[in-house]
Amino acid sequence: MPPSHWIESLKSDFRISKKKQGNRDHPVKVTVVEVGKGHSAEESSSTIDSAPSSSSPLSSSASEGSSPKVQLSEPFYPVSLLLQNDETQVAVASLPGNLGVPSVPKDEPPTTIDPQDAGGPDGWVPRDPRMVRLTGKHPFNAEAKLNDLFNQGFFTSTNLFFVRNHGAVPKVDLDMAKHWKVEFTGLCNNTSFSLEDLRTKFEVVTIPITLVCAGNRRKEQNVVQKSLGFSWGAGGVSTALFTGVRLCDVLKYVQPERGAKHVVFEGADQLPNGPYGTSQLLSWASEPNKGMMLAWAMNGKPLEPDHGFPIRLVVPSQIGGRSVKWLKKIELSAIESQHHLHFHDNKVLPMPVGPDQARVEKSWWYDPRYLIRDLNVNSAIACPDHDEILDAPPSNTYTLRGYAYSGGGRRITRVEISLDEGSTWRLAEIEYPEDKFREVAYDDTIYGKVDLTASDLCFCWSFWSFPVLVEELSKAAAITVRAMDEGLALQPRDMYWNATGMMNNWWFRVAVHHLEGDKMRFEHPTMAGTQPGGWMQRIKDEGRDPTQPRFGDPAPAAPLKDASAEKASDVVMTKPGVNRKITKAELAEHTGPENPWFVVQGEVYDATTYLNEHPGGPQSITLVAGDDATEDFMAIHSADAKRKLAEYHIGTLEGSLMEETKDAPVDDTIFLNPKQWKKSKLVSVNDVSKDSKVFRFALDKDEQALGLPTGQHVYVRLKRKTVSSGKKAADGEMVQRAYTPLSREMDKGHIDMLVKIYYPSNVFPTGGKMTVGFSELEVGDMVELKGPIGHFTWVGNGSALLHGKKRTLRQVGMICAGSGITPILQVLRGIFEDPSDTTTEAWVLDINRYADDILCREELDTLAARNPSRLHLRYSLTGQPIPPDWEHSVGRMDLEMIKTYLPKASEEGIVCICGPPPMEQSGKESLTSLGWNPQEQVVIF
Repeated sequence: MPPSHWIESLKSDFRISKKKQGNRDHPVKVTVVEVGKGHSAEESSSTIDSAPSSSSPLSSSASEGSSPKVQLSEPFYPVSLLLQNDETQVAVASLPGNLGVPSVPKDEPPTTIDPQDAGGPDGWVPRDPRMVRLTGKHPFNAEAKLNDLFNQGFFTSTNLFFVRNHGAVPKVDLDMAKHWKVEFTGLCNNTSFSLEDLRTKFEVVTIPITLVCAGNRRKEQNVVQKSLGFSWGAGGVSTALFTGVRLCDVLKYVQPERGAKHVVFEGADQLPNGPYGTSQLLSWASEPNKGMMLAWAMNGKPLEPDHGFPIRLVVPSQIGGRSVKWLKKIELSAIESQHHLHFHDNKVLPMPVGPDQARVEKSWWYDPRYLIRDLNVNSAIACPDHDEILDAPPSNTYTLRGYAYSGGGRRITRVEISLDEGSTWRLAEIEYPEDKFREVAYDDTIYGKVDLTASDLCFCWSFWSFPVLVEELSKAAAITVRAMDEGLALQPRDMYWNATGMMNNWWFRVAVHHLEGDKMRFEHPTMAGTQPGGWMQRIKDEGRDPTQPRFGDPAPAAPLKDASAEKASDVVMTKPGVNRKITKAELAEHTGPENPWFVVQGEVYDATTYLNEHPGGPQSITLVAGDDATEDFMAIHSADAKRKLAEYHIGTLEGSLMEETKDAPVDDTIFLNPKQWKKSKLVSVNDVSKDSKVFRFALDKDEQALGLPTGQHVYVRLKRKTVSSGKKAADGEMVQRAYTPLSREMDKGHIDMLVKIYYPSNVFPTGGKMTVGFSELEVGDMVELKGPIGHFTWVGNGSALLHGKKRTLRQVGMICAGSGITPILQVLRGIFEDPSDTTTEAWVLDINRYADDILCREELDTLAARNPSRLHLRYSLTGQPIPPDWEHSVGRMDLEMIKTYLPKASEEGIVCICGPPPMEQSGKESLTSLGWNPQEQVVIF
């Protein structure tokens, strides 16, 4: 093909979207190089009549000579954000149509803010309203409807490309983008590269790559049993042209040192446990054929905010979680990434390990055998669509269509279709659009080098089709697809359910419903996110097992096996060979927090070694020390937890404790009872921040005291209002945990609970079980209370009880975050509202994301103002942006902050901490390094 024809094609494919007309357009020179078998390279340059202005994000100019010079757009900024400015002109160029390669869809970039994002941390990011949100309003995790995605063809527009965010999108302005650098550290020549450095020092390339979330099709697993992840449909897969530089070239430049085995990547996002990060084996990252790249453009335009602007890592054929966005740092290391989500995400744990067990037993997450890198073989049916109605003559042909992909660069070698639920199979036709790129080589000033002529690896999805007569389809009860790759990996018939719900790739089945008049309606297995529909939930609601569907069998499908709700009688909670008989007197000797024993169903358990590992905290165990805990334990623990209890079985109790508990004397002037649950009615709910509420519960009598010493806590138990088939269930999951009330010790007739609601998110897909349970409560609902509990009590006049021992304290340090302020506030009241105490000093370090998240700030500030020499109050914010008039600290708690804003270790000193477990642990370790005794001087509420 003459190169001049390519230029004419480029003219026709070159679009200009103007928000305001009238500016003069400047021409751009484009050099096209055609390379074909048996032909030498030919060059041609031409002026495009409707070329972008010099301010266009895609403007570029070819250097004189045979090799075009690749330039970054000026200004280099996401097109959707530029189009928000009425004065901006934006040009969009695609690859020349006559190259014979697939074209990129022409969706206009979104320019409006979705109402669901307004007012939130992503309230500046334009997004396409067609995207299906999977995690509520924030963070943004979304996929396109399968029909919309498939209809776009081989390439996916940026608008509908799936998004996996763990938190807020880093807000990068034009100046930040201009000065953005990727830092190389560790076992190499330490240096940093701007985008301009990368563009000029290394060859710029463009590669078509399919990215797939490891959770693609997870909704199917969540229907069977809820996993730890949120519900992806079959649209967690997308394909784009990525432009940047090869990672292997940059690694060669920085010269890895002996001992470097891993390449660790870190993004700029701010998450509760640090930025997102993960790693690759250096041997893989240095291999050109692996195709890893540092990319700044997607489909010929700068990356959009959701996709990693201004630069990201792109790793072909591996799970999407390896392609780190908003890339800031690359470290050459002897060990793999130590980032939190490198370990606590992107794992396929063994099937027997349930979600609760995975949460408790952290060792599973650190076992390298369960790490996911390469994608597995997978396929799905896109046509027919879910709820599509087919009304056609029997002689007509209907073409079944869908996608298939695999990992590790492996090609899909066969796709098979069954119309009789897997008894027989027939081969579908497979189309490989990626192969079109193996037939041409092309250079220009936007895409750099586009050349797969020497590559045999498959980095993209393929499409399959299977024509079938409507008459034959009318006899089928289901359509089933499976694929195989060149490594002979075949999609399995049965689901491999796992705690993370990742890499789900069992046969994709579409049910066929036969309607009146020879019509047919098709039903996919699930619908993404919270969308209703799908044969899996329907079968489950009918009491059948969705993992063993029988569409055409008139006999009922297999009965439902609810893996999340095993009966207690089905779980053995005793240890084989343990025959010891334990007396009540012997049990009574183990009621303290050091070596607690308790009873469940007449069996005795020693939880001493498990105190610090218990997810509900040690107090939930010490509260029942020496008592019968059958009711509490059986009500809230899963089958995994019941099974694990056997490890701590030490014998059988002689006699029963239940009658003794019933006959215990009751003081009705005090509401709380440490041995019995008491019901309390919700009388009011008041919002105090965007995610925090004060719940007031009534006591038995208006003049009744709660009976809670300062510094102690109350156990709260409630039933979740679970939802099944759109209706509220009568018996929800029982949950419980300890809280410190907001109300004062002298208050009577009520108790106030300040609760921060942890709504479902990508980090916690189900949200906080207890706090979401609180959010479901309505006035008039009942909860149960028990207490007091706790190992710390502020007695007054500079003294406290710690583990039953009285201590004189004159320096009290306090660290808290969020609703962890409540026990801190109670102790502060005990100190500064005590007229007999004029010398005790307190230091408070209160960490929150945003200023509006600081709870009880008015009372804290008032106490500090009234006691300027005794109360030293310091706030710190971890989120962006920081208020312009902010005078306190910025950033997470660290050693330097503790040294600066808390007292020094002393004999009459103590530090109390209440916050997320990682913060509590980090604080305890930092205090220990500064000379504090962690057993006697650090209190974890």
